Amino acid sequence: MSSFDLNLITTFITLYETQSVTTTAQRLFVTQPSVSYALAKLREQFDDALFVRNRLGMQPTRLASQLYSGFKEASRCIESVVGEARKFEPGHSQRQFRLALSDLGEMALLPRLMEHLSSLAPNIELEVVPLEIDQVGTWLNDGHIDAAICSRKLSETGMASHVLMKERYVCLMDADHPRIGETMDMQQFLAEPHVQVTRTSGHGMAEDALQRLGVERRIKLRLPHFSVLPRLIPGTELLVILPSQIADSFCQRPLQGQLKTLELPFEVPAFDVTLHWHNRSTQSTALSWFMRQVQMALGNPKGNMAL
Repeated sequence: MSSFDLNLITTFITLYETQSVTTTAQRLFVTQPSVSYALAKLREQFDDALFVRNRLGMQPTRLASQLYSGFKEASRCIESVVGEARKFEPGHSQRQFRLALSDLGEMALLPRLMEHLSSLAPNIELEVVPLEIDQVGTWLNDGHIDAAICSRKLSETGMASHVLMKERYVCLMDADHPRIGETMDMQQFLAEPHVQVTRTSGHGMAEDALQRLGVERRIKLRLPHFSVLPRLIPGTELLVILPSQIADSFCQRPLQGQLKTLELPFEVPAFDVTLHWHNRSTQSTALSWFMRQVQMALGNPKGNMAL
């Protein structure tokens, strides 16, 4: 093991996180045969298959899972040392940042963020990872992502956060709904068919409020994302609960027909849209810069972020 090639660590980490030879090659800007060659060298070094191909991709073996945490921590230490020694210059950097966002976040926040970043750092790359709310803490801890924006508090240790904005929930429907005019009571709300967006998006507070009241909606359609709603709701009797800012944007720029929003006939607390990152980001000049720019583009740059 004394002759171990440290360059193999990067391939191992990327393959472990992507579970794909093709995606690993793309991220490392190498050919697929190069990744396969590196994997063969790793297998020779550790006398283990490390990754086994199945229908889900390249699945790590037990030994690979044990090696990952040590390799990832070693990689972080090297990046930290190099990052501190090398001055981060936004105007010339080609650094990649990874941000977890829901589809609502992509629609409401990403255009503003990209415009801001492009003006300061035209050569950096931003990769958006689809938000899986139950995985965010693990992803941040493992370094799979640099930051996440969501509406849920994280309980994992070592995390830091900054509130970008306050939001609230409203009900979206067709502007000419046949039975609901300018106001809506609970009886009307419960009588209509509803679209429910799954909790993986991080938006479950309205469902929790309804459960506490002991009432159930008549769910006609369940979706994993919000983005199809502007095409789906017009001309139907469907109701859907979603954050007010994105609901208002759907009403202002209808794709299929006019929409309207009404206040919910039950109380749901307002919520924070929050930027989350790991505390170790303070050790990186580049990551510190990125977090500040997200705050400046999307919210109040002043706050509890000690970078």
